[in-house]
Amino acid sequence: MANISEQDGSANRNPQSAIRNSDTPFAVLRRFVRQRTVVERCEMCSAELATDHEHLVEPATRKLVCACQACAILFSGKASAKYRRVPRRLRRLPNFQLTDAQWDSLLIPISMAFFFRCSVTGKVTVLYPSPAGATESLLDFESWNEILHENPVLQEMEADTEALLVNRVRGASEYYLLPIDECYKLVGLIRTHWHGLSGGTQMWEAIGKFFAELKERATDN
Repeated sequence: MANISEQDGSANRNPQSAIRNSDTPFAVLRRFVRQRTVVERCEMCSAELATDHEHLVEPATRKLVCACQACAILFSGKASAKYRRVPRRLRRLPNFQLTDAQWDSLLIPISMAFFFRCSVTGKVTVLYPSPAGATESLLDFESWNEILHENPVLQEMEADTEALLVNRVRGASEYYLLPIDECYKLVGLIRTHWHGLSGGTQMWEAIGKFFAELKERATDN
């Protein structure tokens, strides 16, 4: 951006009064803002957090809380605590059994959703991503119990903190047992990248990248 002296020609009339754009207070402030990084802090003790950090979940509100490792450890294995530590294990389920008829019977309006056991209600909750965020769908528990019977690995899913993520979009057949914060990360990606009626190219690229990274990080069950 040209400075005022360059625009009105005063720099040509008085070369000594010309100020380089890079030396103006505005330019210095702009450089400072560019160099500055957002520092995330533990919501328990205010310690500075790394980009990849722990999370806690508050079952009563489903709220995710950023935490340092020391604070997260305090809530490990405490089912009665206000917060629960989100585990880090991420498993791909290549042998997961789910037929088209079973999926259709769940009455989920899109081909992607995540399921978790809610300790507050004592039931399984199903959410699916949408432009408005995570949307809850009524679950047909008869169909869910049938799926649960055919996939005993779901019994290992920790309440509130782990979820079954199902991706059947565009012919995919991907199933993961993973930390629930990964599900909300996916919801955030879709919400922030959605454009138009179908989501747009940028959103679909973001979804593809998300699942490619999941597959690379996950261990097979």
